Order: sequence, then structure tokens, then C-alpha cells
Amino acid sequence: MMAGIRGSDTSPEMRVRRLLHRHGFRYRLHQKGLPGKPDLVLARYRLCIFVHGCFWHRHPGCRYATTPRTRESFWQEKFAQNVARDARNRALLLDQGWRVFELWECGIRRPESDMFWVLEAVRNCNEKHLSWPDLSSL
Repeated sequence: MMAGIRGSDTSPEMRVRRLLHRHGFRYRLHQKGLPGKPDLVLARYRLCIFVHGCFWHRHPGCRYATTPRTRESFWQEKFAQNVARDARNRALLLDQGWRVFELWECGIRRPESDMFWVLEAVRNCNEKHLSWPDLSSL
């Protein structure tokens, strides 16, 4: 099962890439020299974008962040390692002066018009870390 899971060029990632490219943003993909190899790097804006799957990266409050019923302890440990690795990479990037956007699969599934805020956020957002959609307050 795990061998069939794509690590890059996923459909949510491709949707974000198409949106940004269509609106004139240029980026690099999976830069090996940066912690966590961000999915997209917009050097001009000093911005790293991660397109996270809700299941694998445990999007808080998301209905897609379920835990399989078989081998629960294995999955919980795996998910905990993923979340810890994400936090470590985010902290390293922030320490290096990068802004970090985490875009979650459940938000990217929405109509493209719901994602236009991303374009404005890339240009003008002063937040160092942004996670969308933020379901923790719901």
C-alpha cells in the first residue's frame, strides 16, 4: 500500500501549481537544500509552500484525518512521527527567515474560487506561518 503513495506531483499539489503559474507566480519544486523539501518555493517572496494530505499529516479537526482500525498503534506512531517531522521542518525554515504556508488537501478540493486568497497572501501576507483551512477553531 505505502509504495503506491505519491510523494510529489499529487493532484492537490498540481491544482496549487496551476493556480499560481496561471497568475504569474514562478516557483521551484522540492528544493533539496531546504528542510522538508517544500513542495513549492517562491524565492522572490521568501515563501515555502507545503501541500499536505489531511490523512498523512493529521490535519486537526478534519474529517479526512481518520485512523485505520487495523494496527492502530502502528498508525498512531507513524502519524506522530509525520507531525513531529513537519513541526521540526517548519521551525527550521522559520529560523532561516522563510515564510511557511501549509495548504491542506481538504481546502484544495474546494472550488478554485475559494483558493484565490492564496494569491493575495503570497504577495501581501506578513504572517510567518499560515495553515489553510484552519479547522481547529470549529
